[in-house]
Amino acid sequence: MTISMPPANQGRGRVIVSEANKPDLRVVANEETPELDEPAKKAAPRKGPKWESDARDRLRTFIRRFNKPLSGLADRDANEGDTRLLVTDFLCDGLGFDKYEDLTTDYQVKGEFADYGIRIDKDLIAFIEVKRIATKLGAKHLRQVQAYALNEGVEWVLLTNGARWQAYHVTAAMPVKIDLALDVDLLGDETLNQKINQLFYLTRESLKRRQIDELWKVKRATSPQSLTATILSDAVVDAIRKELRRTTGHKIEADEISALLKETIIRPECFDK
Repeated sequence: MTISMPPANQGRGRVIVSEANKPDLRVVANEETPELDEPAKKAAPRKGPKWESDARDRLRTFIRRFNKPLSGLADRDANEGDTRLLVTDFLCDGLGFDKYEDLTTDYQVKGEFADYGIRIDKDLIAFIEVKRIATKLGAKHLRQVQAYALNEGVEWVLLTNGARWQAYHVTAAMPVKIDLALDVDLLGDETLNQKINQLFYLTRESLKRRQIDELWKVKRATSPQSLTATILSDAVVDAIRKELRRTTGHKIEADEISALLKETIIRPECFDK
């Protein structure tokens, strides 16, 4: 312990008492009121609601446990039936659906059958199409389950081969609009947290709160098609025309600028089909 005293000729002042093993705790005495001077405590980081942390913890636990049997399926090129067994486990133990209340297997739609229909509080919210684990998910699989969704007025469809999970929003319009909202591969190189952050939107808790709708709106707003439409808008093309004239001195018509953007800058797949 050390005691610091001011020189006698400086009158009454502050006495600071400190202990070597407590460098951040000081007792300050003066002619008025003694006070305890402690460093401010850092505020604890804010956490989300308990239901969300519980859902994420459940996902984390199951993905870790799920990885080995999933890798085993891939190694032996398991058939679609075996893949569906594992998908059922993931839907229930990982995503939190009740096998009897929330899931309907072989959901009949006009004489055909979707692999799963998902209900929450008795409302049909999504269809799931399952393919064998070695199958590369593609447009033909999406068209199949998309038709089920349109016939039943359902907005969400999921494609999976057990390892890869894709969620699409279906907008009943002319033409029909299909937007990919999320795409995650459980056997891919992403970190565990990255996989959880995406798959969280497919949990029962999150789907019940329609959080995936907000994810889809953001994805749609920043999609290549949306950005292309913005670039080719009259306002943006006119701004480009003015800037080109300012920087080059050449007058270029708006129609010519639009044509150049389409032919030389914007890739064909960025246009609405």
